[in-house]
Amino acid sequence: MDLKNELSTLFKGELDTTEETRMAYSHDASLFELIPSIVASPLDSSDVQALVRFVSENKAAHPELSITPRSGGTCMSGGAIGESIVMDMNKHFTAIKEITPTSGHVEPGVFYRNFDAETLKQNILMPTYPASRELCTVGGMVNNNSGGEKSLEYGKTQDFIQELKVIFADGNEYIVRPLSQPELVQKMSQPDYEGKLYKSLFELIEKHYDEIKAAKPHVSKNSTGYNLWEVWDRETGVFDLCKLIVGGQGTLGIVTDITFKLVPRRKHSGLLVCFMKDTTQLGEVINTVMTHKPATFESFDDNTLWLSFKFFPFFQKTLGWVGLAKLGLSLLPDLFMLARGIPKLILMVEFNGETVDEVQEKIHAMKQTLQPYGMAMEEDETEAKSKKFWIMRRESFNLLRKKVKDKHTAPFIDDLVVNPEHLPEFLPKLRAIIKKYNLLATIAGHMGDGNFHIIPLMKIEDPAERAKLEPAMREVNELVLSYKGSLSGEHNDGLVRGPWLEQMYGPSVLAIFRETKHMFDPQNIFNPHKKTDANWEFSMSHVREKF
Repeated sequence: MDLKNELSTLFKGELDTTEETRMAYSHDASLFELIPSIVASPLDSSDVQALVRFVSENKAAHPELSITPRSGGTCMSGGAIGESIVMDMNKHFTAIKEITPTSGHVEPGVFYRNFDAETLKQNILMPTYPASRELCTVGGMVNNNSGGEKSLEYGKTQDFIQELKVIFADGNEYIVRPLSQPELVQKMSQPDYEGKLYKSLFELIEKHYDEIKAAKPHVSKNSTGYNLWEVWDRETGVFDLCKLIVGGQGTLGIVTDITFKLVPRRKHSGLLVCFMKDTTQLGEVINTVMTHKPATFESFDDNTLWLSFKFFPFFQKTLGWVGLAKLGLSLLPDLFMLARGIPKLILMVEFNGETVDEVQEKIHAMKQTLQPYGMAMEEDETEAKSKKFWIMRRESFNLLRKKVKDKHTAPFIDDLVVNPEHLPEFLPKLRAIIKKYNLLATIAGHMGDGNFHIIPLMKIEDPAERAKLEPAMREVNELVLSYKGSLSGEHNDGLVRGPWLEQMYGPSVLAIFRETKHMFDPQNIFNPHKKTDANWEFSMSHVREKF
């Protein structure tokens, strides 16, 4: 089928089949490669609807047809790549429509950094941004159910959705928002596609209500599977389809419009930075820190620290030359501190307050409490002083991806979650697996949530290195599941963790997930090979061979 020719009569946006473009869109931030047949950049919602109808009508005759929505391309699980039509939402779906003191109405292709700049003007915030906040779009945040550094205080993206517009498999756009029980009954009574979809989903959840509720992972963050346990609650009588679409990775429908709930920005914040040379007391330290109710509790390891120093000029792109000079000067005291011994882990404990003095008091009290653990500590009571550590934490993946030339980022064990009380026992076992496979890996994470990002650096072109992927992933995942953790807190299933859903949830719950997928997408036109449609052999056969 000549897709470009077939689509040109019904599609107003750009259609690109050049090899250069197709190769550029064959990668996201994952270790996979899928080369699309065409890249389509829809001009508006009617373009998306036309594209969905075209694929739906021609799927039977051309089974290879599908649509993979893509925006910033920063997905680390392979969710933004596909072999048929990749739909680029980042070209035209970039309107920031309205921002009020409590909400933000935007299109999915808007970069978070641009959205944040606009909300800053009203001193409000969409707080669930990931570490890739300078690169990602809000559409990716919705589809992956992002959390990030502020999730300890605020939760995840699913908690900040007021309303979505979604194009489902019939090719029509629908408004999706929380419904009261009377509204749900009315919706299900509609004799149309929408009414039948709501009715089918409600009946599925009701039929398996207790099993679905019990399947919810008992950790603070989770982006695996479909969030069915959040959709319908008998006690509150609220039916919220947004909870299912968020985190669905574009496998259930295509989001074309988002209304976020926004919160006031904290007036002041600062960090207590702890340089931890011995992690044997990490569990006690975490528990002690949490009693002080920090706003944020982050960490990064010694490899991340050294990469930051080694590739220091890289930060010029973010900060400019003047900012880089200021950063260099601010790091001098830390270099003297580090001369006393390299820490294995750098802990960042953030506190908020109405005044700088209030923040300083909280930080100092935390420092006094932690004194018995013998760590070197630094009090950075303002955002300006703490900026250097946030740059290291947020830019660590970019440094790995762009600056380590002989090895490449291989995010395949990159987003695990284990409840913090297990970390003293869990982390040494995790490090032992990393050492066993001789993996150079950085470890950063959201310490208060027990959510860690382990990014190995590997020479994937080497068959011996590629051979490590499956057994290393298997050992790490089995370790996580033995502690009743989640395999993904933020980065979602995609190609890399979709094949593990049965191990995590069991065959019965996986069957419910698959029934949900089939209900919304009976022909599998939306983002195939991801989540419940993932297959280990397919995924591993599409690991990138060249970087």
